[in-house]
Amino acid sequence: MLSVRSLSKRVGGRLLLQDFSLDVAPGEMVAVVGESGVGKSTLLNMVAGLEPFDSGAVIVDGCSLGALDDDSRTLLRRRTVGFVFQAFHLLAYLTAAENVAVPLRLLGWPDRERASRVSDVLQAVGLEGRSAAYPRELSGGETQRIAIARALVHRPRLLLADEPTGNLDTGTADDVLGLLVREVRRNAAAGLMVTHSHHAAARCDRVIHLEGDTGIPGAPRLEGDAAVPASPGAEGEAVVRPPARSQPVTASSADRIASS
Repeated sequence: MLSVRSLSKRVGGRLLLQDFSLDVAPGEMVAVVGESGVGKSTLLNMVAGLEPFDSGAVIVDGCSLGALDDDSRTLLRRRTVGFVFQAFHLLAYLTAAENVAVPLRLLGWPDRERASRVSDVLQAVGLEGRSAAYPRELSGGETQRIAIARALVHRPRLLLADEPTGNLDTGTADDVLGLLVREVRRNAAAGLMVTHSHHAAARCDRVIHLEGDTGIPGAPRLEGDAAVPASPGAEGEAVVRPPARSQPVTASSADRIASS
């Protein structure tokens, strides 16, 4: 469903990502964790076709983004991708329900089916009673849940989420994470989530840890061992444990370890 091959990216002369490779299968949820500035959000933007990359390939649902022009990438995103942005990007002049409905309007869904689907998704995130509220009337947590509902409403084949639980209390965060994972499973979608929370990452099938200490300034090292369950850390968070080897692990080798 999602295939990233030897992706490299420089930002302001700094090598942010180098030869990064990753496959996400239908029905699989993968977390990307790491400190700020290592390229997590940039990776999501490149996978979504929102930001160019210097070399490599991103293939979404059989389509290579590098072979598409801007209009074609926009159409692919509209039909195939659901994106939970860290900054939310709700439209201030639309109500919560109208914001959630935007992807369906762009896809030409009939009014009755659109209203029914919006109602179902708002109920799933616990905000059916806030459908008529405008963004300025919503709390930070409510705004985040509306953004999540909008990303899920058209049943995307690829779900991208940038810190989807950052403004949520623990109980609501767990509910939202459960919803994201269920929707990925139910729709046989590929899910890729960026998070600072090891607790959130532990809900995913695999965890990829990006670090900026490979010897090339700003280049990531990928660590992950999905074959070994995450162990509990401080305050119940999961600890992402690297493979038992001293040399840096490449993206492709870590994926092989995770699938073994």
